[in-house]
Amino acid sequence: MPLAPNYPVMLRTTDGVRLDGAHTPSATGDVGIVLAHGFTGSWRCADTRRITHVLSRFGGVVSFDFRGHGRSGGETTVGDLEVLDLDAAVRHARVIGYRKVAVVGFSMGAAVAVRHGGLLGGVDAVVSVSGPARWYYRGTKPMRQVHWAIERPVGRWAARIAKRTRIAAGQWDPVPVPPHEAAALIAPVPLLVVHGDNDTFFPLEHAHQIFDGAREPKELWVEPGYGHAESAAGPDLILRIGKWIASHLS
Repeated sequence: MPLAPNYPVMLRTTDGVRLDGAHTPSATGDVGIVLAHGFTGSWRCADTRRITHVLSRFGGVVSFDFRGHGRSGGETTVGDLEVLDLDAAVRHARVIGYRKVAVVGFSMGAAVAVRHGGLLGGVDAVVSVSGPARWYYRGTKPMRQVHWAIERPVGRWAARIAKRTRIAAGQWDPVPVPPHEAAALIAPVPLLVVHGDNDTFFPLEHAHQIFDGAREPKELWVEPGYGHAESAAGPDLILRIGKWIASHLS
């Protein structure tokens, strides 16, 4: 089956960054779904487009590249100022007519989705998939590689060349509110936390920390055999997420 058609969107954040995005309409009515990709990802990646195609059965999908990624401007701050990027996409979804808006984030996008839902709000449901609960985690080899890319000049150069990801140099100042603390502020908006027991980046403790930090209404899905983020998310899981959104926004 061919992928659902998408239409180009150019977003602008409140701090002036231009973001490249797309809108995939749906015939389901007034539900919009904003899709937030992981670190070094893009709305144009095949995995993200596949997820968009499945979610478009449940609502119109607004997808975009975070700052510093793909064709968007600026430099990534790896989860801090990206809340402004997500907010621009949520506002766009409202402007084009979606009365109810859910956010689905993967990995870094999950951290941003949780932080946005708690700190800025304005959404009707939040889904965190494969998200970190806290910053500076180096307990797995993939995360040590991520920190090398972020913290070393040669790592940032490699990310720019190989992944089209431009990473801001320097330290956070101040350190942003971590996802597990922001999760406490999402209620009464429903939160779904999805995590695989085979995640090679963030072990299950991260999902439990986010879930434990949140207030009701909330759900935790521990997925047997599921790895990490978009590349490991099969259509059955995305269908279940879409049905969860539909059930909470109907």
